[in-house]
Amino acid sequence: MANVKLAIIYYSSTGTNYKLAQWAAEGAKEAGAEVKVLKVQELAPQAAIDSNPAWKAHAEATKDVPVASAADLEWADALIFSVPTRFGNVPSQMKQFIDTLGGLWAQGKLANKVVSAMASAGNPHGGQEATILALHTSFYHWGAIVAAPGYTDQSAYTSGGNPYGTSVTVNQDGSLQEDVQAAVMHQAKRTVTVAGWVKQGQGG
Repeated sequence: MANVKLAIIYYSSTGTNYKLAQWAAEGAKEAGAEVKVLKVQELAPQAAIDSNPAWKAHAEATKDVPVASAADLEWADALIFSVPTRFGNVPSQMKQFIDTLGGLWAQGKLANKVVSAMASAGNPHGGQEATILALHTSFYHWGAIVAAPGYTDQSAYTSGGNPYGTSVTVNQDGSLQEDVQAAVMHQAKRTVTVAGWVKQGQGG
């Protein structure tokens, strides 16, 4: 099968979605993909970050993670996005990044990318599904191919059962309430597998 290039693009203030991105990278590499893990540009003022010890610590710990660019999306055959929910929607940092992609979109360079999404929130029904579906709306505009996990693996049933994309609940101390590692890894492998089929079908 054609070698698949995967960009995992995340936003994380205190580390949850960075952890999901790392698990996705692990799964994708097991499936033979070439992987980049990329964060989107932080927009919050430094004072806000400094006021939250966990946010400040995570920002410092991930300062060397490359910032995503349009060129990374052009490079990739497949994309996985991972975000916390903000009132059932995409965080402004990720939305800002998506809004910079008009040039690529206009050139048709986002069409036929295989994409998938993951999300986190502070409550079991805190908007994870709505946030993933909001990301999907952008993907549809691109002409991308959404590789939702559905119930294609047993891990969906032990991780909270979100068919749109893996999602997790995070309590006040930052610990994950569901065991989602296997589901994230499966979702990444599935995304890479579907991208391989698409690339092969295109003669890539």
